[in-house]
Amino acid sequence: MDSQSWALTCRDTLRLILQKLSVPDVARASCVCRLWNSVASDHELVAISFKAPWKLKHVVGKPVSGSFWRDSGIGKFAISHRLLRGDSLASLAVKYSVQVMEIKRLNNMMSDHGIYSRERLLIPISNPDILVNGTCYIELDSYAKREVAVLYLEGGPDGKSSHLLKKMTSEEGKRKILDSLKRSMQVDDGTAQYYLSISNGDPRAALSEFSEDLRWERQEGLA
Repeated sequence: MDSQSWALTCRDTLRLILQKLSVPDVARASCVCRLWNSVASDHELVAISFKAPWKLKHVVGKPVSGSFWRDSGIGKFAISHRLLRGDSLASLAVKYSVQVMEIKRLNNMMSDHGIYSRERLLIPISNPDILVNGTCYIELDSYAKREVAVLYLEGGPDGKSSHLLKKMTSEEGKRKILDSLKRSMQVDDGTAQYYLSISNGDPRAALSEFSEDLRWERQEGLA
């Protein structure tokens, strides 16, 4: 075998080995020598290592900074939520089972009123299972001021529908919404289920209905 053939074989073998490693280990491997650096720096190989822990199907886009790939923790991911009339940080926190402060921190919001000047918010991911077989888009968000692997529940940036929207409304998703409502309302399971049912499963509307009833009870001296 001549030197050129050996080099190609070595690269292929090394690639097969490196794509089994975690993102931090691939980064360390790139420091071994020039050959290893060349293979370990390949975009496709690094993307495979980045996707593996979360069983992602695709990662679209290439980050501006090469350091983006060095950490594949859940904090690198976020859900894109297009803001609708009536949305509030509290209702979004209930819907996605996260804390209001987590949403504000990710989006660099100083106050709750910052929501009104934006078209979308990035939502931290509370359940990693939602990433399974999903597609994330690497974006430099102007508000978060950093690159994020963004998951679109309603499809990609073009807005096409996605199976992930159905996934959020699965039984597990409904249970999470119900539990979040119970915590927010400080009520029992049956009461939270009642308000969710009369609001057609919309947690934002359920909170609104509950608040209206609570306000009426206080006015009538019943609470």
